[in-house]
Amino acid sequence: MKTLIIYFSYDGNCDMIARGIQQTLNGDLLRLCLEDGAHRTGVAKYLWGIGHVGKKTPALQPYTIDTESYDLFVIGAPVWAGAPAPALNSFFEKTTLAGKKVALFCCHAGGMGKALEKLGRKVSGNTVIGSIDFVNPAKGEQQTALAKAQSWAQTLCESFCDTSNAPIGCFCGTSNVRAGLF
Repeated sequence: MKTLIIYFSYDGNCDMIARGIQQTLNGDLLRLCLEDGAHRTGVAKYLWGIGHVGKKTPALQPYTIDTESYDLFVIGAPVWAGAPAPALNSFFEKTTLAGKKVALFCCHAGGMGKALEKLGRKVSGNTVIGSIDFVNPAKGEQQTALAKAQSWAQTLCESFCDTSNAPIGCFCGTSNVRAGLF
């Protein structure tokens, strides 16, 4: 099972979760980055974020992927104003997924809103095999959040490979779960 984990992370929450998922699924990572690459804090971050929530498709740094070479896509984003961060809009404007197995995750500070539902609409035409949310994983109990991410990823793997006609290279089992990122 060849897996691509696609995510946007501003404060490191989704990055931490994506890397935990990667360890379990042995997948490739595609981190979406905004074109300007700047990292803001405090009031500047707040004002900048408000400006980007209004943008439907902010410019991303260039990337290339061959969607046909992957069996499973795990897609993650922080929640901004009750929706996935706008960087995901830019990704889906450029990249089409169809007929694939997809899993979704989001990271938030306690207000998920309808982020997973909205992200699910972005992947219509695919089979969503799981979704999960994390509350401030990089700021709280990191090992607990990583264990939750890795357990969920193992469930995805088992769900994907749970057929007699599983694709060649489908690997599942507790031996794939490697404890800890750090």
